[in-house]
Amino acid sequence: MPPPKDVVKIAIQMVGAIPQLIELQQTKPLASVLKDVCDTWSLPNAERYALQYADGRQTYITESNRRDIKNGSILRLTISPDQEAERLYIGIQSKNVDVKTDSLKKLASLSQDVTFAQEFISRNGLKQIYSIVEEGNDTGEMLAHTLKAFTELMEHDFVSWENLSTVFIKKIVSYVNMNAVDASIQQLSLSILENMVPTSRLLFEVVRKEVPLDRLLTYLQATNAQLQLKAMALLIALLLSATDAERREMMDYLREKNIRQFIHKNIIHSSEPLGDEMAHYLYVLQSVSLNLCEHRMKTSMDPYSQEQRDLLQSLRQTAFESESEVPAGTFSTERRRSLCAKEFRKLGFMNNSNPAEDLRRAPPGLLALDNMVYFSRNTPNAYSRFVLENSSREDKHECPFARSSIQLTLILCEILHIGEPCSETAQAFYPMFFGQDHFFEELFCICIQLVNKTWKEMRATQEDFDKVMQVVREQITRTLSLKPTSLELFKTRVNALNYSEILKLRQTERLHQEETLAVPVLELREKLKPELLELIRQQRLLHLCEGTLFRKISSRRRQDKLWYCRLSPNHKVLHYGDVEEGVQSPPIESLPEKIPVADMKMLLVGKECPHTKEKSSGKQNKDVLELAFSIVHDVEEYCLNFIAPTRYEFCLWTDGLNVLLGKEMTSERTQTDLDVLLSMEVKLRLLDLENISIPDEPPPVPKPPSNLNFCYDFSHAEQ
Repeated sequence: MPPPKDVVKIAIQMVGAIPQLIELQQTKPLASVLKDVCDTWSLPNAERYALQYADGRQTYITESNRRDIKNGSILRLTISPDQEAERLYIGIQSKNVDVKTDSLKKLASLSQDVTFAQEFISRNGLKQIYSIVEEGNDTGEMLAHTLKAFTELMEHDFVSWENLSTVFIKKIVSYVNMNAVDASIQQLSLSILENMVPTSRLLFEVVRKEVPLDRLLTYLQATNAQLQLKAMALLIALLLSATDAERREMMDYLREKNIRQFIHKNIIHSSEPLGDEMAHYLYVLQSVSLNLCEHRMKTSMDPYSQEQRDLLQSLRQTAFESESEVPAGTFSTERRRSLCAKEFRKLGFMNNSNPAEDLRRAPPGLLALDNMVYFSRNTPNAYSRFVLENSSREDKHECPFARSSIQLTLILCEILHIGEPCSETAQAFYPMFFGQDHFFEELFCICIQLVNKTWKEMRATQEDFDKVMQVVREQITRTLSLKPTSLELFKTRVNALNYSEILKLRQTERLHQEETLAVPVLELREKLKPELLELIRQQRLLHLCEGTLFRKISSRRRQDKLWYCRLSPNHKVLHYGDVEEGVQSPPIESLPEKIPVADMKMLLVGKECPHTKEKSSGKQNKDVLELAFSIVHDVEEYCLNFIAPTRYEFCLWTDGLNVLLGKEMTSERTQTDLDVLLSMEVKLRLLDLENISIPDEPPPVPKPPSNLNFCYDFSHAEQ
């Protein structure tokens, strides 16, 4: 008979003593449990002791977290957190360097525990840490332990970052700006500043003023991957906390200093593999840079702005330079206006008498005008060829440059998500973005020439405009999905993907769809489904057994802390625990926490998860909701909360957990995988029927014969 829910069987260790195996009554006060344990070992003053997990993070057991203790947990009897906090508080003030260093080292380790951190901070322990940093000149091991302890204590949010003194901040800044400092201290200092920046406007201004962007660029060129990561994290924190004007100023300065070259050479093409965290920061940097176009994209053209009108006129003058050189007095005002209108019509403006009207639509607004001007000034030959070639065609076959440019700009804004907020978890950046200055404008120059090429291949007329732009969108998205490493490679591939290739791809997809819609094929698919669904279930469980690395994300910032979760090979227990950066696949024995599958009650996703409800007061990000899921176990109050690194991992984990709970797999990935497997299986089964049309209805069964006399009677032969 299983034990009641409020009783767990555990082991308790103590150095130099035989471990105790007890049944912990969860309804019994923790003080009474400790008294019984101490009495067994004949230890006086039970109030001076506490229980903590023997493995993993060694968290102290309190009344608030005791329900997390599982059957089979191993605990250790140790000094209570208040006694330990008092001892270390005295130890870090010791005149003996060895005692002080050891105390700081232990403090850095124990500060991860919220109970200990509360006790230490309540003794004004942070003041002592401030003093060690502010007054000390040490830059070695002692300082590294001090900064580590400070980081862990501040992580619990008991104390506001705004309480830090100017002296302390400037000391941390000095470690970042100094060359002759250990790399571990520089990493911790960068991490502290990164945490500091988003908390208040004042701290942002202090860090921005004291830490030159040139210094961060120096770190990006370092060979130490962790230094690069922390420097990039601080740079991103500064950019996200800045106002639009400050962000533009910072990005302009970084562009002048060739930040893209540093990233392209030292990070993207480094010998070290690119980690998830760095991939996220590169995505954010790309997103922030592209979003600088948002203001122009959302601004309509002002027909009364002389500057904007001059830009518009420059397009006409560049294209029809020889025709525009006729002296002003040669024609009357009316004739000249008529000539301008004719030239604007040749340029492809819908409203040739007032072309500014075409640019009133926002988006793409003035961004389309900027792109056209950039194209005309930086590739004048290609621009003139585009315009003149189309102005000499028959009216119905000319490709309208201006109209195409406006629509293409809108398409590129949608594909590159310009104007959308940065995702907290996305890692999808384009390597070619960091290999090219003026990326958006250069991409436009390639794609507008692609529009003209596709227009000719399709022999399009004005009525086919939307169809052409639809094909161009498909050409761009299909090529971008291949992740080309440079714009030159993008140009080669997108031009190779001509209209005939797009037609072939569409035809293949259509034939595949038609083939799978035949009635006999649909019946075969239904018959194969159960077997293939079982195959998908096995794959999902296998993925859970391999495990996944998850990141902890707070409402304040994207944290560096990692934890790993995996399913036991017998599919009976989920093991999980915190791990260090760089650990790819920790053995199951190293994960101290566990949840029996039998105790799992339900799976929550998205807004239903408790950790997304906790953050609902702050700025909620849509992508976090799409990646969040929780396992409810034992009783409904206790959940294990996840935020998947990608949508793919989210689908595999939610499917796998639903399989363990005996429920249907509901993710979109299940349907995709099922379609792929069904398609492959059906094609294999129909190989012998290639080039034979499958009828919608089965052939009729012939009527039975009038008699069966043609059958041979074997019984007579035997006689």
